[in-house]
Amino acid sequence: MRTLALILALAVPAVADAHEIWVERDGAGPARIYLGEPAEPLPPGGDPEFKRLVAPRIVGDAGAQLQRKAGYLEAAVPAGDVRVTDDSVFAPWGEAGAKEGVVYYARAGRADTATAMPYEIAPLTAGGNRFALLQGGKPVPAARITVITPDRKSIELTADAQGAVTVPVAAKGRYLLTTAQAETGKLRVAGGPVDKLHHIATTSFVAG
Repeated sequence: MRTLALILALAVPAVADAHEIWVERDGAGPARIYLGEPAEPLPPGGDPEFKRLVAPRIVGDAGAQLQRKAGYLEAAVPAGDVRVTDDSVFAPWGEAGAKEGVVYYARAGRADTATAMPYEIAPLTAGGNRFALLQGGKPVPAARITVITPDRKSIELTADAQGAVTVPVAAKGRYLLTTAQAETGKLRVAGGPVDKLHHIATTSFVAG
């Protein structure tokens, strides 16, 4: 039984690290919130881990009603950029004294240069193609940001000394930016205390 428990414990961080929450929105339509691997085609009915996405919080709209669809959650939200955060998808994993957890920050849109989450990939100019990962409102130099293009090609970028990257927008469609940062200390997620916290942020926008 201990061997099986160890295998399961080791499997959780790999799944948590590979999965992301991201938000898609078309114009002023509803927000669609996904859990999965955005560079891969979405399986019919959604990612196998989608069942874990239960209570994401829409920042600034606590009363938003979530409707469960085939592979995503849908919410009618006010016009503008949408932000979602969730620290309850995966329970803490690992040995006592070395527990790890993950918190997700997801955004759709690039109209607003301000941030509203502790970690957020934001445009430096409204509607522009230069973005930065902001931690507490301050850019993170040398952050590694992956861009997933409309044809699901992944492009790896490294932020400059000012924390900025330029997204190579070469075609119409939806682009997704993603990055991960780790923090150590006496921290906490919905499932309890952790000693290492993975912050995973995404931003999507539509070009053209």
